[in-house]
Amino acid sequence: MAYTAYTNPGTGDPDASGRDIMLTRRAFAGVASCAICGLAGFVATDASAQGAQPATSSGGVTRKLLSQIDGPLPGYTTIVMDVTIEPGVTVARHTHPGIESSYVMEGGGGELPIEGQPTRIIKAGDAFQIPPETPHAGGKPAEAKTRLLINYIVEKGKPLVKPV
Repeated sequence: MAYTAYTNPGTGDPDASGRDIMLTRRAFAGVASCAICGLAGFVATDASAQGAQPATSSGGVTRKLLSQIDGPLPGYTTIVMDVTIEPGVTVARHTHPGIESSYVMEGGGGELPIEGQPTRIIKAGDAFQIPPETPHAGGKPAEAKTRLLINYIVEKGKPLVKPV
């Protein structure tokens, strides 16, 4: 199924036509991937401009907000976090109201079950994406500390994490 983006002649602005624009899942994933690439280069600058963000820790998982900005579409927000999972900690199964794109910066060795996909063992250098509202986590924990750079593009006003 293909969608057509309408533009106002001469402006290139699809919103100027007054018609609704729909993104396919593939287009949304493309936007998410571009956001990761673009944001990864600006994480240090953006984080320092915001001042030091306190890390929050719960049950052996520490989350540090690096950046948050509205977009890429109205009604969404993009969040970049540095997440540390201590050795032996199992992350409870949960969902997010948008796409999660992660890169394993260090450690790994634990299982990552994602509903509808084969369970995989993640390690440093791996990247993975989790579709919106897809239950994941809850596998065998890693024996080493694991650090992830996570980019979320989620619906505004909804909790980032929902237990399942």
